[in-house]
Amino acid sequence: MTKSNRGRPRAFDRDRAVLDAARLFWRRGYSGTSTRALTAALGLSTSSLYAAFGSKAGLFEEAVRTYAERYREIYQQAVAENDVRTVIERILTDSVHEFTQPGGTHPGCLISSAVMTDSTSTLDTSAYIAELHSSNEQALLVRIERAIQDGELAAGTDPAVLTGLIQSVWHGLSVRSNDDAAREGLLATAHLAHQLICRQLTSRTP
Repeated sequence: MTKSNRGRPRAFDRDRAVLDAARLFWRRGYSGTSTRALTAALGLSTSSLYAAFGSKAGLFEEAVRTYAERYREIYQQAVAENDVRTVIERILTDSVHEFTQPGGTHPGCLISSAVMTDSTSTLDTSAYIAELHSSNEQALLVRIERAIQDGELAAGTDPAVLTGLIQSVWHGLSVRSNDDAAREGLLATAHLAHQLICRQLTSRTP
């Protein structure tokens, strides 16, 4: 008779483990998520978790990096557009689609949640998020400055103020997504913000 594989540990799926951990961190916060809760959710022993990720902090950092880097990609793809109006639209709407990914494949927007500041163990991760926001903002600022030089935007447009406005809308959408706002409502807000911004920027004094 063929022997059964009873008791055999399930294969380790790192991507799934990071997603499950990120979802748990999002719901409970960093300090509220115990190692025991993580091992139960991931189906790993404590020793296996440490072997794979080094520590709870290491697992948290990998989760944040995994799901935060997508926002850098969104900005990089948006600023490559030829029309600055499309740049603004894509930053806002593509981000909303990312914020509201199905829960089965996405943990929610960790980078705007309280989970980022609830423990001194997350200082390195917080620094990473600060760098991410700074990088995205700088990429947008450079693109807007170029649009002004090329005459795409009305004369007198302040690139720093416009960048700050777009970033403020972005952060507001992110926070609202964490409050379970529906994708349709967030997209409607993003489209309205885009329309109002572009209308103001393209108006010229006779």
